[in-house]
Amino acid sequence: MSHIVIDARIRRSSTGRYVDRLVEHLQSVDNVNKYSILIQPDDPWQPIAENFTRVNSSYPQFSFNPLHQIGFAWQLYNLKADLVNFPMNQQPLLYLKPVVTATMDMTMLRFTRAGRHSTLYHSIRMIAYRFLFWYSLRKSKAIITISKYVKSDVTKHYPFAKDRITVTYCASEPPISVPAHQPQGVSRPFILHVGSPFPHKNIERLVEAFELLKINHPNLQLVLAGKKEQYFEKLEQYTKDKKFADSIVFTGFVADEELKWLYQNAEAYVLPSLSEGFGLPGLEAMAHDCPLVSSNATCLPEVYGDAASYFDPENIKDIATKVDEVITNKDLQKDLVIKGHKRLKKFSWRRMAEQTLAVYKQVLGD
Repeated sequence: MSHIVIDARIRRSSTGRYVDRLVEHLQSVDNVNKYSILIQPDDPWQPIAENFTRVNSSYPQFSFNPLHQIGFAWQLYNLKADLVNFPMNQQPLLYLKPVVTATMDMTMLRFTRAGRHSTLYHSIRMIAYRFLFWYSLRKSKAIITISKYVKSDVTKHYPFAKDRITVTYCASEPPISVPAHQPQGVSRPFILHVGSPFPHKNIERLVEAFELLKINHPNLQLVLAGKKEQYFEKLEQYTKDKKFADSIVFTGFVADEELKWLYQNAEAYVLPSLSEGFGLPGLEAMAHDCPLVSSNATCLPEVYGDAASYFDPENIKDIATKVDEVITNKDLQKDLVIKGHKRLKKFSWRRMAEQTLAVYKQVLGD
């Protein structure tokens, strides 16, 4: 029996589903090893397996503060783990015992903007982050990526990591089970995007393509769903002077019953992203019978296969053309939905947990 620590402090964040599902399914696939799961103190998560233990950790998820670095490393050393699994490259510099690192993608290295910070502060922060990214890969006994594309991308920039990388795909959730409810302000027909409009999500070009679509589809709405924060505020400012601004709906946070209605009633889900590590939103659209029109960038064709219609995310006209083809062709919509259901069967959270356990065993010499 080995003692494995998993850093699950990001469990409730937008990028935390991977580690949340990993911990959930490991509890059913491994009843031998002892696990300590690091959780934020205000997170209600509790283990259901006897060999899993909750450990509170109040240290910030991403901090170069020396006190945070030292304190978190000290907590890890005191746990006396045989192996620590970090779901991100942000990890304490001073922890030098065996580590497995999951690298979701390299998006942050390419698309992060200064935001509310000064340009100087942002530049210094990114230098530190690039070092930490390299350092975490260098010291890891094994590295997990969530697509072959990310493996290739990491290997291209960090050749030393190639032989230590294992790909473990993510998976979609089952369709939302609660009764669907129409959100206020949304009317059919509409196209849909869900999630925060971070720079790499490329939503500005989707807005520009929507203006072209409105020429032939005057009643069409563009629905942008997600909790309103600084990126949504900037996007709303960007769209308010657009010709068809009144046809762009910012729903804010939507409950499950509203999200279900949006997926089930959209003419298409449009994913214009410039960079993804896996692309869960497209699979969620497939799970709700929503036709998918996707960017052809990074890992997306690898994950979606023939279950999406693809466009060049940097070509506004191509975005509009491919979306138009899908929303005007009911046979194509049905074909994408059928292929989507077949595609979903290729992915499994349980299989991801089993593959991750195999990585642990390899590192531990079991």
